[in-house]
Amino acid sequence: MTTIADRLANAQHRITQAAKFSSRNADEIQLLAVSKTKPITDIIAAYAAGQRLFGENYVQEGESKVNELKSICPEIQWHFIGPLQSNKTKVVAGLFDWMHTLCRDKIAVRLNDQRPDALKPLNICIQVNISGEASKSGIVPSELMVLANTIDTLPKLTLRGLMAIPTATDDKRKQKDEFQQLQSLFLKLKAIYPDLDTLSMGMSNDLEQAVEHGSTMVRIGSAIFGEREKGLNA
Repeated sequence: MTTIADRLANAQHRITQAAKFSSRNADEIQLLAVSKTKPITDIIAAYAAGQRLFGENYVQEGESKVNELKSICPEIQWHFIGPLQSNKTKVVAGLFDWMHTLCRDKIAVRLNDQRPDALKPLNICIQVNISGEASKSGIVPSELMVLANTIDTLPKLTLRGLMAIPTATDDKRKQKDEFQQLQSLFLKLKAIYPDLDTLSMGMSNDLEQAVEHGSTMVRIGSAIFGEREKGLNA
């Protein structure tokens, strides 16, 4: 039976091989372990194996985990990667290190206003709806520059880059086109904001394609923790 440590090592090996194939340095690509709906014991096992970046999708669940693991796993860097309602921004502003799914001015302002003075600025990725699917969150590409400018004016937020969830498909050409579009948007944005360094794209089923097109952070859940149980939410 494979352990979480085994699966983490395999995910890292996939990243290393994908980087080698694309003539990139594997050290440029971070592994974000998506621990949504998974028990505390799984996170502790991954932490013991050396994993430090964890992603949560649900505010209430994430709040509980951050608070419970604060003393047990003090080096965890918490990333919020789910949709965020305006009435729940205070939790993310107060407990998380990163927010990957920003796509509204209103949320940006609330996160800035609610970020405690004692904490470093909240790292932000703008979510782009690169696939154009109505069921997915994210801004349309034409709105990107306006939102980026808003974030840049807020002192308690730091714009780090872009995030997207491409179409779930076996069509490699469509997948490649969407990754290329996001990479192009990232490069255009970086030309204006040179400190940008994060392209959050790629998951368990498509990380190789994502790395090929410039991803610097892949979000891996099922390949580390196993499939999520149906019906689980928080």
